[in-house]
Amino acid sequence: MHQDTPSFLAYWRNARARTARVVEALQPEDLEWAPAAGAFSFGDLFRHLAGLERWMYAETVQGRPSRYAGHGVEHTKGLASGLEGVRAYLDQCHAESLAIFGTLSEADLLAPCTNPSGASMATWKWLRAMTEHEAHHRGQLYLMASLRGRTVAPLFGLTEQELAAKGLRAD
Repeated sequence: MHQDTPSFLAYWRNARARTARVVEALQPEDLEWAPAAGAFSFGDLFRHLAGLERWMYAETVQGRPSRYAGHGVEHTKGLASGLEGVRAYLDQCHAESLAIFGTLSEADLLAPCTNPSGASMATWKWLRAMTEHEAHHRGQLYLMASLRGRTVAPLFGLTEQELAAKGLRAD
């Protein structure tokens, strides 16, 4: 994992951009759709990712307790309703978090922080957990988009079929 702030920030901006591609592929009627009763909707997942980044991870690396209140629209003070509102909330929380993460020195990244469950770990490992959490939910979002018939730009520039076709040509 990146143990210096500039490389982490560059990596994290790119990781979030890959997640945010799903918002661009959705229609308004998709936002609160969930694949099953009781499951997170697209809106729930985006509000969850945004809120956790800002109100749990960014608070924790500053030595503060988590202020994450939940993923419902009511937990965002009404800021994250509708596609435009969800995208704005995602971008706002991300920008605020990047500003906080950007203040971390290399010593801060190596220093321990305490997560909401009380476990202590190096701050860079806590930030790595954030990226793993994002990847977990990004997979859900891409799958949900496909279930809705929405096409999302490939994660790394090629679809699986395009990659396989290039591999066949290499023989």
